Amino acid sequence: MKFVTYKRAGEDRLGLYHKSRVYDLQDAGTQLGLVLPSTILEYLNSNEKFYPLALKINKEILNDKIEYFFEEDQVKLLAPVPHPTSCRDGYAFRQHAESARRIRGLEMIQEFDQFPVFYFSNHNAVFGEGNIYVEDDHLQKLDFELEAAVVIGRKGKNIQAEEADSFIAGYMIMNDFSARKLQSDEMKLNLGPAKGKDFATAFGPWLVTTDELEEFKILSAAGARYSLKMKAYHNGKLISEGNLKDMNWTFAEIIERASYGAELLPGDVIGSGTVGTGCYLELNGTRALEAKVRGEDFRPVWLLGGDTIELEITGLGRLKNKIVRTQHSYSILSKKK
Repeated sequence: MKFVTYKRAGEDRLGLYHKSRVYDLQDAGTQLGLVLPSTILEYLNSNEKFYPLALKINKEILNDKIEYFFEEDQVKLLAPVPHPTSCRDGYAFRQHAESARRIRGLEMIQEFDQFPVFYFSNHNAVFGEGNIYVEDDHLQKLDFELEAAVVIGRKGKNIQAEEADSFIAGYMIMNDFSARKLQSDEMKLNLGPAKGKDFATAFGPWLVTTDELEEFKILSAAGARYSLKMKAYHNGKLISEGNLKDMNWTFAEIIERASYGAELLPGDVIGSGTVGTGCYLELNGTRALEAKVRGEDFRPVWLLGGDTIELEITGLGRLKNKIVRTQHSYSILSKKK
């Protein structure tokens, strides 16, 4: 199933997506005599109860038995989970971690192989497809990050990796927008990313249940991997390619770490971290080093106002955003006089 959240009469509504059509889950349930919720968080909070009912509805949709639907261009799709209970972002791809450290002149850190790490992002700054509004300071080295994310479907604490996949309600594309100048300045204080990350994270276009991804599944001792091609396009030009199967830490292992001594809730979002080559921080740094060896000049590329960035993952769809400058700047230094 592909779940979406869309806007109708000023309210967020939960729907199922099929062949460019959006079927309101609650309305479709009424047609079949089934009682279902109207929002994704209500659904996730009783996922075990509502999942089989949603499957029945989806089967009827596939058989063209549901009468009422919207064409995709008739509605505004939001993030599949527009109000997550929390948002963690992992650091699961070794290629990205190694490249990012090499660019800074650092050796690979051995702790990467000892436990998966993550940071908390701002779960109140979530966007779906469409415009991403940024301030002046965000446009100082504004970056994308090509990622996938899972959404937690049931409550759990101290979850073991061997059972963690059963806590996943679905997968979706994630773009962890990053203001690299702000990020690099504040992380000199040895505290995690804050203003460089807290302004925008995009999810979408769908939340895809794992049964839809079965053909791409790769079993492992510590949770499933999925062979899903990942691509990024800047103003329509392909700039990055990778594969979700290259995660060095599985989502199951990240869930085990995240739930150690802490309760995960339905609606929590956990990102994979950036796939190798999946951001300009890595692309620019690698190209700059190559240009230096050749004795050539190199001009880095970043996202600018008016640019579009599109992320695509096999089975999870394509998420397109446009950067819109709001022309508001802030400098704490100018205030401390």
